[in-house]
Amino acid sequence: MFSVLAKFGRVALVAVMAGTALTLSGCGSDDVEEIEYIERPVELLYEDALKFFRREDYRSAAPLFEEVERQHPYSVWARRAILMSAFCYYELNKYSQVILAADRFIALHPGNKDVAYAYYIKAVSYYEQISDVGRDQKTTQQALVALNDVVQRFPNTAYARDARLKIDLTLDHLAGKEMSVGRYYLKREQYVAAINRFKAVLDAYQTTSQVPEALHRLVEAYMALGIVPEAQKYAAVLGHNFPGSEWYEATYALMTDANLAPATEVDDDILGDIWGFFF
Repeated sequence: MFSVLAKFGRVALVAVMAGTALTLSGCGSDDVEEIEYIERPVELLYEDALKFFRREDYRSAAPLFEEVERQHPYSVWARRAILMSAFCYYELNKYSQVILAADRFIALHPGNKDVAYAYYIKAVSYYEQISDVGRDQKTTQQALVALNDVVQRFPNTAYARDARLKIDLTLDHLAGKEMSVGRYYLKREQYVAAINRFKAVLDAYQTTSQVPEALHRLVEAYMALGIVPEAQKYAAVLGHNFPGSEWYEATYALMTDANLAPATEVDDDILGDIWGFFF
């Protein structure tokens, strides 16, 4: 899901010197070789790099843009070359190099008009490395921080609009991780541990698509522990907020089989403090 969505709506600078933009598209990841140091005028180095770039030969263009910065670090061309090398590395799916280049640009040119792009391409590079919920989610957390940086620093840009969409998906992914662990505990009848995970989804990720299932799983866990009033509370929240969902239907069936009042018939007074999750 993430790889497909990440290909949509991505914005990047194609020619920094012209201030134009284009939509990013991924490509294969070939190794980028070091080039021999031969001192040359900055204009010629940059023009050679740009020739490869225009041919979409990013493997050849990236080290030449880096050479511009290495040989002429204080020139205006060096500033442009940092972002151009970042773009090339992005096209090669070399995300660690993208992030290094973006961080370098941010540190050296924090007030430059193109710094928004540096923050954005860094965030997208983290985002596109998000792994499935069965793995460690450190990169997902880094993506969330970087995406929020884009939104907070550049709220009225196209970068921020795209970042907001990716934030929603990132939060949903993190909630999915909590659900995965919670289901693991639930299956092994470790109900207290499962409850803690499902409640974490309600506390931290209440706007995500994982919430209906989290509520249902809480009903299951409390029913298994014999704590019926708590099960009824979460069933009521599920019934009031997601009455047409498959998870409400499953909860309704579970409570009916146990000869308990269906969620829709529970008095509002028992909703208690969990009602505040959604209002």
